Amino acid sequence: MSRTAATPAPTPVPTGPSAVPRAAGPRMTRRQKLVLALLLGSQFMVAVDFSILNVALPVVGKGLGFSLAHLQWIATSFALAAAGFTLLFGRVADLVGRKNVFIGGMVALGLSSALGGLATSPEVLLTARVLQGLATAAVTPAGLALLTTAFKEGPLRERALGLNGALMSAGFTAGAILGGLLTDLLSWRWAFFVNVPVAALVVALAPAVITDSRPERRPRLDVPGAVTVTGGLLLLVLGLTRAGETGWTTPTTLASLAAAAVLLTAFIGIERRAAAPLVPIRVLKRRSVVWGNAAGLIAFVTETSLVFLLTLYLQEVLGHSALATGLAFGVLGVGTVVGGMLGGRAVGRFGNRRAIVLGGAVQAVATLSLVALGTSGTWIWLLLAATFVGGAGNMLMIVGFMVTATSGLPDEEQGRATGLATMTQQVGIALGIPVMSAVVTARTGAATGPAAVLSGVSTAILVNSALVLFGALLAGYFLTGRDHGGAAEG
Repeated sequence: MSRTAATPAPTPVPTGPSAVPRAAGPRMTRRQKLVLALLLGSQFMVAVDFSILNVALPVVGKGLGFSLAHLQWIATSFALAAAGFTLLFGRVADLVGRKNVFIGGMVALGLSSALGGLATSPEVLLTARVLQGLATAAVTPAGLALLTTAFKEGPLRERALGLNGALMSAGFTAGAILGGLLTDLLSWRWAFFVNVPVAALVVALAPAVITDSRPERRPRLDVPGAVTVTGGLLLLVLGLTRAGETGWTTPTTLASLAAAAVLLTAFIGIERRAAAPLVPIRVLKRRSVVWGNAAGLIAFVTETSLVFLLTLYLQEVLGHSALATGLAFGVLGVGTVVGGMLGGRAVGRFGNRRAIVLGGAVQAVATLSLVALGTSGTWIWLLLAATFVGGAGNMLMIVGFMVTATSGLPDEEQGRATGLATMTQQVGIALGIPVMSAVVTARTGAATGPAAVLSGVSTAILVNSALVLFGALLAGYFLTGRDHGGAAEG
């Protein structure tokens, strides 16, 4: 990485069929390949952490004495910290150096993973999960900003972001598979310990491989903005999680969501007046930033929650084990890798907007076909085919979102842009499951048994399909034309 904040403004992303063919485009240097491999490896590891404990939760609960009601906090505590602090750490990375924040976050991730693996009580495990979430909130936006500043806008950045998106989505799926394997063959503790050598390797190699990037001037940190947006996001995720557990009308749910609305509204007001805002209003006014992130939010909400819905189907309706469930999602992982590899080319040929709409439409149709799932084991073939196609469409949508949300901004703004994009991703992952869980609960009520579960899952799948199609079309509509900054939209 040799680019700094003093580099010229990036060139526009090719957005039409006349874009330069990929074969005639620039090639990555050896150093760029090393940077890409290191950053993609770290992002894949972070993505694995989101889901590696999901299939092992019952085993972890029995081993440490978690009550059934509190078991979900093993996942929620991680998601709260990761989603709530991402935007803050993205800005801190701009101020103190993205390389410093990235390496520091990897050190924290390795140490907190070791603590989780050695935990002997629920309190220690939850502490480790919160620390893992905080480390993820530092590593992900810093790593993504290092990635976008390593490659100027155009084919190379599109290719890098496509691979990054593919590995992150595949990591979410691989986490379920790896968690099942480690739990069955060794112990759930290895779901934590596996991070330690990977983090150590990244920390050892990063100083020599990565060149830092940061703005030439270091403005003051917008503390009021940081406090309100972090508090607002924490309360938003908490409120949505409580809605999935206890319903939308309980006092704790309503209070959390109302307080989140107040704090996030206050954040916008603070940013309008701040001398050095956490996120300048000019950035928030960019059509590409707003609607690119809206598309990304829908993509992550729908695909990660679909994994939850199909887990219910596979285990509660078809009676498969946790390990078999994790292995079934390997097909989804292959689909996301294929979508990521094709995503950069699709964006270069068709443009950001068309890539988002096309990906969303493919995902919506594939998801809709899952409404036909029945109680016979033969339906597994429909599930595997639909998740492969839907995974490819979802990743095409995600690559379009990443390119859109980070394009047209100078390097000194990349920490803010990638912080917003990463926050969108992590909030989507955190709130997708509670929202779809609430749909299932509303449909099934007090009924139990495979037929009731199938009815609830089918209804939620229908909602999921409609949501992704509506979101993709809406983002595509508003991304038409020119941005506030003058950049043409694809």
